[in-house]
Amino acid sequence: MGRVSDRRRVLRFKDGVSGYRPDTLAVEEPLEIQLGGEPFSVTMRTPGDDVDLALGFLFSEGVVARATDVAGAKHCTDSDLNVLDVTLRIPAPEAGRRFTVSSACGACGTSSMDELVGRISPEVRRGLAGDGLVLDSGLVLDLPNRLRAAQKLFDRTGAVHAAGLFDTDGTLHCVREDVGRHNAVDKILGWAWRSGGLPLTGRVLAVSGRIGAEIVHKAAAGGVAAIVAVSAPTTLAVDLAKSWNMTLIGFTRTASFNVYSGAERVRD
Repeated sequence: MGRVSDRRRVLRFKDGVSGYRPDTLAVEEPLEIQLGGEPFSVTMRTPGDDVDLALGFLFSEGVVARATDVAGAKHCTDSDLNVLDVTLRIPAPEAGRRFTVSSACGACGTSSMDELVGRISPEVRRGLAGDGLVLDSGLVLDLPNRLRAAQKLFDRTGAVHAAGLFDTDGTLHCVREDVGRHNAVDKILGWAWRSGGLPLTGRVLAVSGRIGAEIVHKAAAGGVAAIVAVSAPTTLAVDLAKSWNMTLIGFTRTASFNVYSGAERVRD
């Protein structure tokens, strides 16, 4: 695994006094995902859990659907670039379905709301609608604290997002950090893929930032029916959550939170 942080010299101003000091920064590097030796996607990410990132990305984007679709994945050591090659047992997508993804947002490659809603299969939608998980309000309030306690790289850099997968009793099963919030979610999906844990019925996804449409889409693809975030969702995120019968909670603070969708799953 490559370095996830690096030390740089900075000029710091504090209380009217300036001076040079070392500072720890989060590493952001490109990762090229190849399918059978052919470039498919380039994403800006924090090194680490690259296989999980690639598998989670391919799953959430609908390229693969089951574990048997993937024959293997390996880093290409004969390249000066960060390249991960995934071998599929199914036909690779056409050249038109190629992605360049920044660390700031995901890429869904869709042109309309109907097209995006339709990317979650009826079977998965039935699973989301039928997920009878119940969220205690006290747990909702505490989830950001539990997630924050697990953010080791953020402690060192202050520059990465986190996603954590919890049970409704607050048990943390997996946490991933990355400069891209969508990458952190893909890494969790890839972890669940490799461990045979999909769909993630009865689990809650907690995220450290805002909830964009790409986060809701990826969570839905993984069968996660509830998302709790520190910040607010976007309008499209709320619309998608309602379409897929998901519970969406944001602005989670010490004593308050907002439920934007799926309030029937939340208890006082």
